[in-house]
Amino acid sequence: MKKGVEIFSLQGRSALVTGATGYLGSAMAIILAEAGAHVLINSRSQERSSSLVEKLKHSGLSAEAAVFDITSKEAVESFFSSYQDRPLHVLINNAYVGGAGSIELSSPESYTSSYDVTMIAAHNLLKVALPNLRKAVQVSGDASVINLASMYAMVSPDQRIYEFASGVNPPFYGAAKAALLHWSRYAACEFGREGIRVNSISPGPFPSDVVQKASPDFIKTLNGKVPMGRVGIQDEIKGPVLFLASSASSFVNGANVVVDGGWTCW
Repeated sequence: MKKGVEIFSLQGRSALVTGATGYLGSAMAIILAEAGAHVLINSRSQERSSSLVEKLKHSGLSAEAAVFDITSKEAVESFFSSYQDRPLHVLINNAYVGGAGSIELSSPESYTSSYDVTMIAAHNLLKVALPNLRKAVQVSGDASVINLASMYAMVSPDQRIYEFASGVNPPFYGAAKAALLHWSRYAACEFGREGIRVNSISPGPFPSDVVQKASPDFIKTLNGKVPMGRVGIQDEIKGPVLFLASSASSFVNGANVVVDGGWTCW
């Protein structure tokens, strides 16, 4: 039986992180690798994926590139065909691409593309990866799927903090993330009996370094919206991800871990 911090070990396990080269995605990939996992770095960009893989390998960690478009069912199937029957212990659905703007400024196509990269991609990835997740349960007794939702899956943005309507956190983002959050509960109920746990993480304000440097006044406003008085930093997503990925959360299924500094408590 594992003792102490050993319950967080991912030694001998494998993990696929979609959108792994982004601001939060890279932090997730790093902590999983540091915990001992072999991490599959997903991105549509070979250059960005390879760059993070080399960074991890330079630190003595285990990783490989997983370059494919998660919105293409054929690309997902092709990747897992090449992955063959290797076990996949952790699947993190993190990728997202989308713009900004109010309801008045949003097009129907924005909802479709946001839903495709958030919900449809997560659905296809889970379905295609099921044999590999089941193999992980067979060899290790556990598999974990983690879906990245958002505080805006639960509450609406305060439009008063944005200077222009075109810069508002968009309704198609929140709608897609809310769908992902509830879909996670469906998946948890369907696959939990097999030992495949499905949970969500809902990050709060985690503006990238670029945004923080470019918009200090906006960051100051965001700070004032958080009970803790500040926005989140990249590394603060690591603990919740490692918890849900590891056997430390072996009886956690269908949960939503909110990492927002208290934003949704007001």
